[in-house]
Amino acid sequence: MDEFTADAFVNRDEPIPVVTISTSDDHASDVDDSPSRGHRVKKVLSSSKLKDKLHDVRDKHHEPSSSLQDRLFARLLQQIVPTEDMADVLDTADKRSSKYINRPGFSLPLMTNNFRRFNARIGVVFVFQNRVERLLTWRVPTHTLSFLAVYTFVCIDPYILAILPVAVLLLFVMVPSFLARHPAPPTNLPTDTYSIRGPPLAPPRSIKPANEMSKDFFRNMRDLQNCMEDFSRVHDKMISIVAPPTNFSNEPLSSTIFLILFMFACSMFLVSNLLPWRAISLFAGWAATSLGHPTIQRAFLSAHETHLRPRERQARGLLDSWVARDIVLDSAPEIREVEIFELQRRSSNNEWEAWIFSPSPYDPLSSGRISGDRPKGTRFFEDVQPPTGWEWSDKKWTLDLLSSEWVEDRMVTGVEVEMEGERWVFDILYEGAGVEVLEHSKVKGKERKRDWEEGIGGSIKGRWRRRRWVRTVKRKPFTKKP
Repeated sequence: MDEFTADAFVNRDEPIPVVTISTSDDHASDVDDSPSRGHRVKKVLSSSKLKDKLHDVRDKHHEPSSSLQDRLFARLLQQIVPTEDMADVLDTADKRSSKYINRPGFSLPLMTNNFRRFNARIGVVFVFQNRVERLLTWRVPTHTLSFLAVYTFVCIDPYILAILPVAVLLLFVMVPSFLARHPAPPTNLPTDTYSIRGPPLAPPRSIKPANEMSKDFFRNMRDLQNCMEDFSRVHDKMISIVAPPTNFSNEPLSSTIFLILFMFACSMFLVSNLLPWRAISLFAGWAATSLGHPTIQRAFLSAHETHLRPRERQARGLLDSWVARDIVLDSAPEIREVEIFELQRRSSNNEWEAWIFSPSPYDPLSSGRISGDRPKGTRFFEDVQPPTGWEWSDKKWTLDLLSSEWVEDRMVTGVEVEMEGERWVFDILYEGAGVEVLEHSKVKGKERKRDWEEGIGGSIKGRWRRRRWVRTVKRKPFTKKP
């Protein structure tokens, strides 16, 4: 195994550290919440377009370096993927970008090849991360102080930010590249000067990926493994800190935080232009960098253990008491009114028979009526259920006695409204019409002022009649399952 790969960006110093966060149970939640191996495999295999993309492995994603084992495993996954899951996925990719951008699906050989290529080239990120950590932890105090000096100049004159990218390109890219082609001659005399004249003495330096059989490749894997663990732990810790007070699991506390943030945002609209942002940025940068010094860290930890930790419970109690006293939430659930239409149909012996309870009135000009569809609903009153997330507020349905109002609100035409009795709304069968249609006819040379008529018994009733029932519902409160 090679010791290192020449001209490769690899962190050959100490490994990337794994952040340790003190929790009561570091990995218990990971073990409890992680699904079983079979469930994970089922979830991954039923992802969108997986089967089609695995099928493309044979035609498009096979490379000459793919092993026989990878091909056999890809074929096995292709046969295992269920076909019924593919119809539920819609292809939302932008067709206009297909000419310039290739978006391949999941492929095991392609995934393996991409990981090897990625791991051979990710060393530059770990080198940068390691140098930033050394800079912020005061490993070399002169470097940290130099960084703070540059930061101070940027805060005093923010226009220097436009020069920084060019300065970084010159000092850290082009000057080292020139020195690599024009190395200094070996000498032991301190008085010798470096000459930039003459032809280049060495080939140009290029960045090469780490060899897969070198130690640098495994160093990159080591640092990548530790970074993934860092991200997982920081992510879980941030969720445990941020989520409870902001996801309204404790509504009084979340409402207090929302109110404070809203007032702060409104005040910043007014006073943000009056704040000395340069001084604030300068102080914040120096304070954040100073906190990385070991001596200051020890002093802060000692002060926290001595003064803050004993008073944390007291401060928490004061906050909870203030929230309970000043934040009043409306505990009454939202109440609304729902409706159902009782439809009856005229039988062959000229009698009305109960037909269905439908959410729509099935009027003569409704879309379902015109297309010839049967009304949708339930046969029995007891089978009518409240909307999802709601529950009944009262015990029984109430007949709507103002049938003319909902007829006018819906602009229902071609019907006769019963003004007394059971408040049925009948279809009207006009004379000379073989079907139940509405004609914009004129009565005695004048246009009708409305498209429905009061029930006076003189018109020919159609095949359907309906009446409206109403009932109140209220929001169903969430109850945490045990």
